[in-house]
Amino acid sequence: MIAPDKFIEKLHAGGVDFFAGVPDSLLKNLCAYITDNIARENNIIAANEGNAIGLAAGYHLATGKAGCVYMQNSGEGNIVNPLLSLMDADVYKMPLLLIIGWRGEPGVHDEPQHVKQGKVTLSLLDTMGVPYLVLDDNWENQVDQALNAIQDTNGIYALIVRKGTFDEYKLQNQVLQDWSLAREEAIQIVVDQLHEDDIIVSTTGMISRELFEYRESKGQGHAHDFLTVGSMGHASQIALGIALQKPNRRVIVFDGDGALLMHMGGMAIIADYNPKNLVHIVFNNGAHDSVGGQPTVGQKIDVETIAKAVGYADVVSVDSQESLISAMNNVNNAVINGVALINVNVHKGNRKDLGRPTTTPQQNKESLMKELQK
Repeated sequence: MIAPDKFIEKLHAGGVDFFAGVPDSLLKNLCAYITDNIARENNIIAANEGNAIGLAAGYHLATGKAGCVYMQNSGEGNIVNPLLSLMDADVYKMPLLLIIGWRGEPGVHDEPQHVKQGKVTLSLLDTMGVPYLVLDDNWENQVDQALNAIQDTNGIYALIVRKGTFDEYKLQNQVLQDWSLAREEAIQIVVDQLHEDDIIVSTTGMISRELFEYRESKGQGHAHDFLTVGSMGHASQIALGIALQKPNRRVIVFDGDGALLMHMGGMAIIADYNPKNLVHIVFNNGAHDSVGGQPTVGQKIDVETIAKAVGYADVVSVDSQESLISAMNNVNNAVINGVALINVNVHKGNRKDLGRPTTTPQQNKESLMKELQK
């Protein structure tokens, strides 16, 4: 395995000292080291991977140097446009190093949302004309090869990271939170307050896993839930699509702060349509909890004011059992003028024995669609 400090030293020796991206579970040790040891202005945890490409472009324009963008391979979809219409040799021709975690690598067991992405990770780079190497024990020479190619061509190069590539490194510089609520507890409180016919669309990561386990523990089944195990940032738009077509069913979005930030423009679209049967709940812990606890700006921004500004009808922030129950009672019983949002401040962390959904995505989809036909 590669020691994160040695890897970063190697990049620094090659002139790479700017980083941007979205954390990934396969890169969590490397990302944690970067967060602890790289100045904040030179390590930007972006809202999404496409934004990270833009940051690297700005860095190059200001310095003439190549930046490094890190991501899970699911983020390849978010970088296609800026990579090809901004960085590519046929357009502005800007140098860039990509570090990509290879979830769903063929032959390596992984969750279903990563399987297809894993199959096309390398071929997608081929299609975009991005040369790459899969890191192995010869990583020092591979880094040299990548950086030399970037310098010689003023182009783009990708380093692909398999599971277990980096040695363990624990994030040290964590912001301590004093919120009393745990996310899992908050999810359980909300579920207990829902109407029998309510539909939940939950975002990727721990939120869907915790929702699934609570349903299991209560023997409630899963026909009312759509577990968005992939497609980070799009749960709210899936919910809007359902809510507009099923105005007699209430739709609840279980969102995370990282997911909300990734495609925040969706909030404006929701507000413009202003469905009275949509409730947007953000479980906000200021972290990418599923991939090592890297920080987001979720706890630094005023989600309540943002929601009001784009046009949400009813908005509230809560941080305790009592205030969450009160907020749920309000959306259950008060006259709702349109889409409502509850920002739930929770602390980081999850149970170590937290399981994963035991149903397949197709089973989840089919059971929900059957329920929606009632």
